[in-house]
Amino acid sequence: MKNIVVVLFLLLVDIYAQTIKDISNVVGIRENQLIGYGLVVGLEGTGDKSQFTMQSLQNLLRNSYIKIPTSSIKSKNIAAVMITSSLPPFARQGDKINIKVSAIGDAKSIDQGELLLTQLKGVDGTVYALAQGKVIGDKNNLTTGVIYTGATVENEVPFSLSNENSLTLSLITNDAKTASLVESNINKRFGMSLAYAVDTRTIHVQKPPQLSMVRFLAIVQDIKVEAGIRGKIIIDLNKETVVAGSDIRVKPVTVARENFTLKIKQKNIAPKDWDNPAINPGVDIGDGVRIGNKPIQINLNNALVNAQKLPTVSDLIRALKIMKIDIKDIIETIRMVKDLGAIDADLEIRE
Repeated sequence: MKNIVVVLFLLLVDIYAQTIKDISNVVGIRENQLIGYGLVVGLEGTGDKSQFTMQSLQNLLRNSYIKIPTSSIKSKNIAAVMITSSLPPFARQGDKINIKVSAIGDAKSIDQGELLLTQLKGVDGTVYALAQGKVIGDKNNLTTGVIYTGATVENEVPFSLSNENSLTLSLITNDAKTASLVESNINKRFGMSLAYAVDTRTIHVQKPPQLSMVRFLAIVQDIKVEAGIRGKIIIDLNKETVVAGSDIRVKPVTVARENFTLKIKQKNIAPKDWDNPAINPGVDIGDGVRIGNKPIQINLNNALVNAQKLPTVSDLIRALKIMKIDIKDIIETIRMVKDLGAIDADLEIRE
């Protein structure tokens, strides 16, 4: 079982000052999605025999001046796949990017197969990258996989900051108070009226003539804003990690899974009795959180989470780890608790 990684940010809404970079995006600076169709070869009989796969192989051989009828191709060492990737902002020719590979036929596995040279295109039909390399299959779904640094950027998105005289910020959260704070803090930092909140999410900022746009952007993004921003939980399915703010509370909830039951409950216990096992049974895991109603066992199937305050997501994850719950069950449990409305935070799923 892989260890879960929990990063605590101390997201204290009332006193913690975030930077403008933390709460906004710059309009025009974004990733661009790429897609391509290709063939994975070198499989150990786990490929597919779909008609479009055989046709693709026939076309490939024809380009090499080898003519062979589709009906005579019987190999199951090849699979048709779709390739997806993201072109980062300001990517330059020669840069390497990661790609995801997914079988679209009846292949059983594409693990350790070799992706043949494949064009990756944007929505405008332009080829922005070329992909090739060995596929590392997902152990839980061998019909999908990744190739790290498996594509090389060939064409660049035409966008240059040096030609811009202004920038537009887009707040991650639509909030009039935050937009007003961003506007006033930028103007205060430069001592002149450069920023103007167009609406409750958009702030237009004019660049002073004596600064380059890169330097100006660096200064703007580093300006602190004391704003109440919703907490955020990031779940990375590929790396099997969870990143959560330490102050994200979990309301009372009960989750019954196939192999365990989790109950989160706020008990009315006097502070002086918190450490009294007769009144507050369970195992103390720190920070005023106790797990269970008896000493922890390796195969504990049920847990009662009690806390002096409402427990946090961090408390919940630690409890599940003590229960020896698999990382995938931990991730799914967090999603379920969020869906039940017991977590008031934004949830970002990364694949």
